Amino acid sequence: MKDKYSMEVEDNILLAKRNIVDSIYSESRLEGISVTFPETQQIYDGRNIAGLSVGDIVKVNNLKHAWQFLLDTIEYPIDLKYIRQLNCEVGAGIAFDAGKIRTSSVRITGTTWMPEIPNYEAAENRIKEIMESGLSYTEKAVDVMLYIMRSQLFYDGNKRTAQLAANQILIQNGKGLIHIPVEQQIEFLNMLVDYYESNQSEEIKKFLFEFSIEGIEKNKVQQPSIRKKEFYK
Repeated sequence: MKDKYSMEVEDNILLAKRNIVDSIYSESRLEGISVTFPETQQIYDGRNIAGLSVGDIVKVNNLKHAWQFLLDTIEYPIDLKYIRQLNCEVGAGIAFDAGKIRTSSVRITGTTWMPEIPNYEAAENRIKEIMESGLSYTEKAVDVMLYIMRSQLFYDGNKRTAQLAANQILIQNGKGLIHIPVEQQIEFLNMLVDYYESNQSEEIKKFLFEFSIEGIEKNKVQQPSIRKKEFYK
C-alpha cells in the first residue's frame, strides 16, 4: 500500500481542523451513536441537544477532546502509552477502566469469535514492530488501526481509539486523514467481522485505501506570488 497523499504537515493539520466535526460525526456513527451531522456540530459548539442521551453526548464531546489532544501532541511518536491516553480521552467518565489494557474476556457483536486477552508487552512490541517496518506511513496507520480493532485492547472505544491513532500517524507525516464515510459503514463493519474471524486484512485494507483516506493533491501549477504592497501603489 503506497501513500495516497503527500502534504506539508502544517497543511495536513489545517485539513484535520477543517474536517474535525465530520471526523467526529463519522466516528460516532461507526460506534452506533444515532447523531446527525448538525447535532454533532452543535455538540462541538457546546450547545445542548434534545433527544440524545447524556451518554451519547458525552461520547461525542469526548471525541472532541480526543481530537484536541491529538492535534496538541501531533509530534509525539506513536506507541502504546500514547494509544492508552487516546483511549482515556475517548472513555473519560463513561468507560470502565478507560486507558487500561483489558485483563478479561470480551464478546464482539456480530460474531462468535472472541479476541485473546491482550498481553501488555506483546501489544507494545506489535505497535513498535509496525512503526519500525519499511511500510508506507499510510499502511502503518491502517495496520495500527486494524490491530487495535481486532485485538480489542480496551474494554470500550476500540474503534474510536484506533481511528484516532491512525490519524495521528497520517497527520504527523503529511499523509492525509482517515475516516469511514457514514454511507459505507455497513459494508465496512461486515468486512471488519470477516477480518476478525479470518485475520486476513487484504480486502479491508483495499477498502480503506479506496474509500476512507482523503487529502489534498499538491498543486503542480506554478502561480505568481502575491505581494500586498503592490496593491497600494
